[in-house]
Amino acid sequence: QLQLVESGGGLVQPGGSLRLSCTTSQYTLEYYAIGWFRQAPGKEREGVSCISSTDNSAYYADSVKGRFTISRDNVKNMAYLQMNSLKPEDTAVYYCAADLWGAGSPSPHEYDYWGQGTQVTVSS
Repeated sequence: QLQLVESGGGLVQPGGSLRLSCTTSQYTLEYYAIGWFRQAPGKEREGVSCISSTDNSAYYADSVKGRFTISRDNVKNMAYLQMNSLKPEDTAVYYCAADLWGAGSPSPHEYDYWGQGTQVTVSS
């Protein structure tokens, strides 16, 4: 059972930046598509950014294009979500998810493994 661990969340002012990290000690993430999802209170979980397991092609939700960047470091067995120019509406719990040999779909139903989530709060 793949267990994912996220880190890097916190409180940041509007316009600020955070970098979320996702890792596991059990398997190599290289063979998994990685998705970053978020869920705000009273809202459905949404796909923020995803990266394919095969060609590292990436998906970004329209609301984060130009501000967020997804990446992976296979040597360190890490995946990242760099978040710049943060807005109050980015406030949510952010989850890392993995899909073996996945294409990087933004649908949460494609992912079998999930982290526990990390809170991101954007507020002045």
